[in-house]
Amino acid sequence: MSDRPTLVKPPPEDPNKAPIENVLDVTELGVLGPNIFTNTRKPWQPPGARGIYGGAVIAMSLSAGQRTVPDNFTVHSCHCYFLLAGSDELPILFHVEKVRDGRSFATRTVQARQRGRCIFTTTISFAREDSGGRPDNQVRHSAPMPTGEDGQPLRPPPDDFDGEPDMFATGPFQNYRIDILNGDSPHPHLKKTRQWFRARGAISAEGGHQAHIDALAYVSDSYFIGTITRIHRLWRFPFKVEDVGQLAPDLQDYVRKLNSWEGMGSSVDDLRGRPEVGMMVSLDHTIYFHEPRRVRADDWMLSEMESPWAGDGRGVVTQRIFAKDGTLLATCIQEGLVRLKDKEEDVKSSESKL
Repeated sequence: MSDRPTLVKPPPEDPNKAPIENVLDVTELGVLGPNIFTNTRKPWQPPGARGIYGGAVIAMSLSAGQRTVPDNFTVHSCHCYFLLAGSDELPILFHVEKVRDGRSFATRTVQARQRGRCIFTTTISFAREDSGGRPDNQVRHSAPMPTGEDGQPLRPPPDDFDGEPDMFATGPFQNYRIDILNGDSPHPHLKKTRQWFRARGAISAEGGHQAHIDALAYVSDSYFIGTITRIHRLWRFPFKVEDVGQLAPDLQDYVRKLNSWEGMGSSVDDLRGRPEVGMMVSLDHTIYFHEPRRVRADDWMLSEMESPWAGDGRGVVTQRIFAKDGTLLATCIQEGLVRLKDKEEDVKSSESKL
């Protein structure tokens, strides 16, 4: 895919790399100055979104920052802020600042800019490999893999799974349907969403562990703040639930399948009378990488999300990402803007049409 906009003409996609590696490739621009990078290929803007997919900006910023530290330093945390909606019609410049280089830790800040404006910023901390001391002389614990109804650790889909509906079988990641735990609870903070995902294809040896980490960063933003809509059973489409029956048959089918795939049930009628989302956008995003060198993003990983709080037009969601063998790979936190449509404005609007 080459529809630009990039500063440099995109090279052909490398067939020896997984799709996610091509998506997240960044190009160094030494001609503009030290530690400046740009997107190699056009970033993706989800249908109906205000801007480009935030996970791609996180991952490309991480990739750019990683290139400025020694190979034996690996990311352990990044703290991100989404400042402006990014445009898929403009190239992105990633400016990396070397804040600190220590014996055990290195710190970088990365600003993603379009037309001179900062659309995204992150502070990334890297730790030197084996800087924590001897394995037998460390404080260690880890949350275990979640269990299913049978009390056993959750098991991933089969390796040959191809059960995604055609309408969802796009993009660099393969997803399994979302399950909602405690879905009937009247208390949203007690609900959890669970989903398996993996990168399509095989991540190349050339990409190394960094390609796996970048891929995890990319997918960590998927469905994240949307957890609020699922645990509160909010209607989020740009038309009223009562109007679904008036849509074209293929669009009706899409809405029902999407609702079911995201754990909301196949009957949209169950959402009649529920509050409607007016605006939803991510504000900040934090990732703590616990076992970065054990990440295998092209193998099944489990995401479990829950929300401890929502209010004042915002919501907070926490996410744990596990490898299929139960290793806790990362913990993520995101706060987002979640505003409902004003019912009084809807009434006034409908009255003005009469």
